[in-house]
Amino acid sequence: MTAIETGRTVAVVGTGTMGQGIAQVALVAGHPVRLHDAVPGRAEQAAAGLLARLDRLVDKGRLAPAERDAARGRLRPVTRLAELADAALVVEAVMEDLTVKRALFAALEDTVGDDCVLATNTSSLSVTAVAGGLRRPGRCVGLHFFNPAPLLPLVEVVGGFASDPEVVRDAYDTVLAWGKTPVRSEDTPGFIVNRIARPFYAEALRVYEEGAADAATIDAVLRESGGFRMGPFALTDLIGQDVNEAVTRSVWEAFSYDQKFTPSLAQRRLVESGRLGRKSGRGWFPYGEGVAAPAGPHTAAPEAAPASVSVHGDLLAAAVLPELIAEAGIDVLRKDDAEPGRPGWIELPDGTRLLLSDGSAADRARGPVIHFDLALDYRSATRIALAPSSRVSDASLARAVGLFQALGKDVSVVADVPGMIVSRTVAMLVDFALDARARGVATGEAIDTAMRLGVNYPRGPIEWGAELGARWVLTALERLHAEYPTGRYAPSQALRRLAAALEDDAS
Repeated sequence: MTAIETGRTVAVVGTGTMGQGIAQVALVAGHPVRLHDAVPGRAEQAAAGLLARLDRLVDKGRLAPAERDAARGRLRPVTRLAELADAALVVEAVMEDLTVKRALFAALEDTVGDDCVLATNTSSLSVTAVAGGLRRPGRCVGLHFFNPAPLLPLVEVVGGFASDPEVVRDAYDTVLAWGKTPVRSEDTPGFIVNRIARPFYAEALRVYEEGAADAATIDAVLRESGGFRMGPFALTDLIGQDVNEAVTRSVWEAFSYDQKFTPSLAQRRLVESGRLGRKSGRGWFPYGEGVAAPAGPHTAAPEAAPASVSVHGDLLAAAVLPELIAEAGIDVLRKDDAEPGRPGWIELPDGTRLLLSDGSAADRARGPVIHFDLALDYRSATRIALAPSSRVSDASLARAVGLFQALGKDVSVVADVPGMIVSRTVAMLVDFALDARARGVATGEAIDTAMRLGVNYPRGPIEWGAELGARWVLTALERLHAEYPTGRYAPSQALRRLAAALEDDAS
């Protein structure tokens, strides 16, 4: 264990929400903490706010009064950088501007001792670039906390190109000693979470821009079928549309304008109009006292279920559906006439086929076809999305709606877009994660941990991909790529190699 001793000073420069949160973590862990801010009086205000939060923790029984009193004695706001001279660790949490951060670190290097670790909390800038102006860039490391820092356990520990391995190790061990869950990441645009999470926002925005569904419905499908804690529209309203869009744009630019990271025009217009989310009173949804609640998701009216269905072949990730249908009192006739190696389907009495979304549009199929979206767990999912082809009659769609309603699900009917909502989102998340692992950004375990703890995903994307199967993910992306031949959905080499290796093992 090489954690910085609790008796040594930790300094935090920048006393906004994130800076205060980081300071609280270090303070509760037992360090003397000094707060500095370039704006006069702000460090004192931050210290007062931090102590008030400690008081609330005592009131809630989460902190002993004696620990609170000891922490008070260890906290000191300062007005000059020179007062940070004895710090063992300085964490900067200033504005996301490379010039500002480099200037700050250059000034700190003239102030602190040679053994002091300089850490940047940047979420989107290169740690290597931040450290580039230092005489000793090896002392600089990324410590990317997630907001609110006292509550969220994840910290990405990022080694820049010139970071000393011992410094990265010490930073990792220090964060671990503070009770956090550190994960190691290489210095790549977006690190782990902000790189891999882009499709969660981007695919929802793409579905919205294509007119397939409204924001509330897309959010509901991703929550209630995909198992995500929040939908991307509500989440970006919480983060701030300007902040989320800026991170997307930063990652896109850092990857040389790769189509996979292209920002959304709809989100840009939202930012330009000042609709930044909760902090401005309106984003995708309205907020504030006296504001009418936004319209809920589109939910189909009650329909009658068919008396029977036939199930053909293997339903893959939806294999539990025949069991659920039978439990609902609907007769299920099993048939083994599906083509070997091809996904199966559920057939209504009139011949309409219900297939798990596979990346293509339902209209690509012959005959009347309705795609149903992927679910994290079809038994516990409370909503299912359906996308009918143009050949499906109103009566057939009503029977399909009634079938899933008989299973206890709300049903959202969306327009026929390739990959629907959950399927395309999860396929892209899995591919981004596999690509990051193959490029050495982080281990598979670190990636899954980061996505579960950093953004509350219901399952790590590496694990999720293993459950779905590399072949299913590859097929979904190949079909999406055929529908949108821009390169956005082109499967990574990591996914192609994994699918080929698994097929070789099975043969």
